[in-house]
Amino acid sequence: MINWSCIDTVLLDMDGTLLDLHFDNYFWTEHLPRTYAARHQLSKEESHAKLFGEGSAEQGTLQWYSLDHWSQRLDMDIPALKRELQHMISARPFAIEFLTRLHDSHREVVMVTNAHRKTLEIKMNTIDITPWFDRVVVSHDLLAPKEEQRFWHELQKLHPFDPARTLLIDDTEQVLASAQQYGIAHLLTLLQPDSNRQKRIDTRFRGIHHFDEIMPDGPQT
Repeated sequence: MINWSCIDTVLLDMDGTLLDLHFDNYFWTEHLPRTYAARHQLSKEESHAKLFGEGSAEQGTLQWYSLDHWSQRLDMDIPALKRELQHMISARPFAIEFLTRLHDSHREVVMVTNAHRKTLEIKMNTIDITPWFDRVVVSHDLLAPKEEQRFWHELQKLHPFDPARTLLIDDTEQVLASAQQYGIAHLLTLLQPDSNRQKRIDTRFRGIHHFDEIMPDGPQT
């Protein structure tokens, strides 16, 4: 599926790619609505509608991914609520082995995430995968989410790479489409970002179930 001789740089998403998306989905669809409902004497359905009905237009924007934005908007300490579920954070199967093989192959390995810095801190305090990366890039620092072309142009300035010899693995199709528009040649998605949800069968981009399907070769010569 991947001709590793054509890859110099590997860009990897975090949530739903290297880490199980179950933590995030459970937090936003179960834990937060339940907590908000209890605080405001609402039903779970009313709480969910209140939380996300008006804000759905922000999906795919920096605000959507910002814990500070949600904390201010809801008058709740979102990072503290996330830490209540910190024990649920876990790596996807074969993710650590995949990162180790990438590191040993001496390719450039860069994390590119839309996660807020505070989210990244919570995740890495639980399972620190940063030692396997040459660089960790947070979209908030580049002032654009991965869904926008600006992100890739800013990434190029920060960490130059050849799009024709770059692989991006991400679970979000809008992000992959944006990367494709920029010119990144090798694109891959995850078929089951959340281990507690059904495997996706209608992905636009080539997909894998687990990383053991695409383990890289040995050190480059």
